[in-house]
Amino acid sequence: MEQGLEVAVTDLQSSRNNVQHHTEEISLERLLVRRGQAFSITLYFRNRSFQPGLDSIIFVVETGPLPDMAKGTQAMFSLAGHGGPWIASVVNNTAMSLEVNLCAPPMAAVGRYLLKVRINSFQGFTTAYQLGEFILLFNPWCPGDTVYLDSEPQRHEYVVNDYGFIYQGNKNWILPCPWNYGQFEENIVDICLELLDKSLNFQVDPAIDCALRGSPVYISRVVCAMINSNDDNGVLNGNWSENYSDGTNPAEWTGSVAILKQWHASGCQPVRYGQCWVFAAVMCTVMRCLGIPTRVITNFDSGHDTDGNLIIDEYYDHTGRILENKKKDSIWNFHVWNECWMARKDLPAGYGGWQVVDATPQETSNGLYCCGPASIKAIKEGEVDLKYDTPFAFSMVNADCMSWLVSGGKEQKLYRDTSSVGKFISTKSIQSDERDDITENYKYGEGSPQERQVFLKALQKLKARSSPGSHPAYLQPPRPTPRSASSHRSLEAPPPFQPSEVVQVSLKFQLLNPPNMGQDIRFALLALNMSPQFKDLKVNLSAQSLLHDGSPLPPFWQDTAFITLYPQEAKTHLCEIPYRQYSQYLSTDKLIRISALGEEQSSPEKILVSEIITLAYPAIMIKVLGAAIVNQPLSIQVIFSNPLSEQVADCELTVEGSGIFKKQQRILFGVLRPQHRGSITLETIPFKSGQRQIQANLKSDKFKDIKGYKIVYVDTGL
Repeated sequence: MEQGLEVAVTDLQSSRNNVQHHTEEISLERLLVRRGQAFSITLYFRNRSFQPGLDSIIFVVETGPLPDMAKGTQAMFSLAGHGGPWIASVVNNTAMSLEVNLCAPPMAAVGRYLLKVRINSFQGFTTAYQLGEFILLFNPWCPGDTVYLDSEPQRHEYVVNDYGFIYQGNKNWILPCPWNYGQFEENIVDICLELLDKSLNFQVDPAIDCALRGSPVYISRVVCAMINSNDDNGVLNGNWSENYSDGTNPAEWTGSVAILKQWHASGCQPVRYGQCWVFAAVMCTVMRCLGIPTRVITNFDSGHDTDGNLIIDEYYDHTGRILENKKKDSIWNFHVWNECWMARKDLPAGYGGWQVVDATPQETSNGLYCCGPASIKAIKEGEVDLKYDTPFAFSMVNADCMSWLVSGGKEQKLYRDTSSVGKFISTKSIQSDERDDITENYKYGEGSPQERQVFLKALQKLKARSSPGSHPAYLQPPRPTPRSASSHRSLEAPPPFQPSEVVQVSLKFQLLNPPNMGQDIRFALLALNMSPQFKDLKVNLSAQSLLHDGSPLPPFWQDTAFITLYPQEAKTHLCEIPYRQYSQYLSTDKLIRISALGEEQSSPEKILVSEIITLAYPAIMIKVLGAAIVNQPLSIQVIFSNPLSEQVADCELTVEGSGIFKKQQRILFGVLRPQHRGSITLETIPFKSGQRQIQANLKSDKFKDIKGYKIVYVDTGL
């Protein structure tokens, strides 16, 4: 008598499938596949072969705590091709085994799935088995997926590449900060799925949340809210107070892996602390891990418009120093966010592609601290009525700046600058360690008719939306929480400081030597009389430290210059700020704003010029001693210096690098003598081949973030 078909063993073919699905760096032992692409499994039978027409095999896949066919979190589909968008087909049928191709639809919810099978045999025998688990991810290689990217170099850069640079500094001096994204490191994919399950959306209604996980728009908003901890037990606490004694200074981080693992190990308690580049870097890790193409963007002189009027108001006193902004508007020295690639079926045609997503907590969006996704094309075209949070994103790159002089309780308008916000918008280049300037993606050229037309269109749309009876969420005043920023070494010589000009007299600053930490700052104030009359100027100069979000600290240096100019004459006033004077007033961002406010003795006209200086440390040097080969010992030498003319204590070196170090290395050593150079040699065994990046950071009681990196190619040794 014929028996029912019995499954003895299931081979999920994890190793082969993962290679084909570009997930082999996550694991070769667990099955991780991408939607819209077939994967193979083999069923080995105990008693006989599969007989088509006599045996009926039905597969069942389930995700989430409450699987539901109506919601798309459960599917049943047969080898006969019936059952819905999931597909099963026979590859090879032998005497005691059956190889089958399974394929998830390109719109399926991502996440952890349970795979089951039910077998009905011709004489009424029915058997059911749990075959195992697999993880389903977005698929930028699949044309039917909403995150499809049709360039292999771009897919490699924005999904596969596990290191990069986040640009910091200022618009005149852009610096690359190396970062270990590590999206394929051990347990990171599980932490990313845990992050989804800890969201408020999941807590409120897990069934609906899991059903919506097929949408990259939805996923990006959930992840964005979960990277910061403002509404939930998200990954990172933001801190812009300059007091990080109960956590880690944001400037010290060199990678996302340590942050995500600390969040997981603590029972999902927020990690202390992050600022904008840390929020953006961790979000990049999570999104790339889930399969959504993502890159990190730095915007220099980034607008933070708190009242939705597209104007950044800045206030100065009679000495030229910037005042604490009573409106909380500010221009961040730099700010960092993400771009994620996706179709936007919820928007009019043409607004898909790169979308701004900003995890730094600044304003609420539908009740949660997240921002985006906002279409970059919508930002460039001033279509600020398109969701999500497009007005705020527009203001970051294209707001106008209004400067005011505050004196005697009165405010005097100095000038309106239509081109100072949104400079050198930067990201890492594809297949290169150079910087890519993508400013033209966000706006038309400053000073062009198109740029002003777009600005006026955006302003009109906002005014229309804020008319009586209209209450759009994006016009509600955001919570004045600070932001952060990042940058990179400019590929060309830094541009000269830009002048603040009036009709007859102009002022500008010029640095006379590189602004290196530990050295005196020498600069000149250049005054030019463009009129046919004599000009007598009184110029008040000051210097004050800034946080990178534009918040000023008290001034620590002041000077007054009296300059008489003949017609068409230029004069130079030399200035010097000694290290001993600025060292005790520096913020951890190492930013100094120098300002000059000039006035003619016989005129009420005021001339304001200000520039930001970022003080530079010498970079850490990393040397690889010998060939880097998988599973063979490797020596790495790290060379560092104390740039100061005083000793520093509590020195700690941090070194990491995905594929080279299993975990972050921390080396404590005592004191570094003034101007002293030291080195440490580390031993490791690389465990992944290909191009890798080593990141290093040195901190002490006097400085927190001397950084360095090294690109290493690890050979397979085969």
